[in-house]
Parts: sequence; C-alpha cells; structure tokens
Amino acid sequence: MKAEEFDAKFDKNKEDIIDDLNLSTLKRPNKTQKRVNIDFPVWVIDSLDREASRMGVTRQSIIKVWLVERLEEQAFYKKNQQASFAGS
Repeated sequence: MKAEEFDAKFDKNKEDIIDDLNLSTLKRPNKTQKRVNIDFPVWVIDSLDREASRMGVTRQSIIKVWLVERLEEQAFYKKNQQASFAGS
C-alpha cells in the first residue's frame, strides 16, 4: 500500500488500519530500559512501600514516577533559567 492510500484510509476514519501496520518492528524512542540496582536505607524502603500501597502501585512504579517527575522539573527549571538569562 502506498503512503497516500494509507493516509486516505486513516483520514476517512471509517476503516481500521491496524492490519496494515507491521507492529513486530515497533519501537518507542528513548524508552529502552536498563536495569540498575540502588541501595536504600530500610526507612526509605518502608516509606516507599507505605506510599506505594496507599496509591495502589508497586514500589518500583512509585520510584520510576517520582524520578521522572523530578528530572522533568529540573529540565523545566533549567530551560526557563536559560531563557531568562538569554532575555537579559
């Protein structure tokens, strides 16, 4: 199928295009994973477990979410700081 045909089929929104996709080669950019080991004091593990239980998620999930949130905050802060510096 040519790209124009695929686009038209998608744009019509009347036909299912999932069968026209090769999902076996699907990749998510910047989503490859690498295992790391981190040692935490027992009180940190206990706190993480309590919070994870309260939220209904696993310890690993809460660690991932909190780390990503913090990294995004840092990137946002750094970007805004550079922008205000450039505007001075």
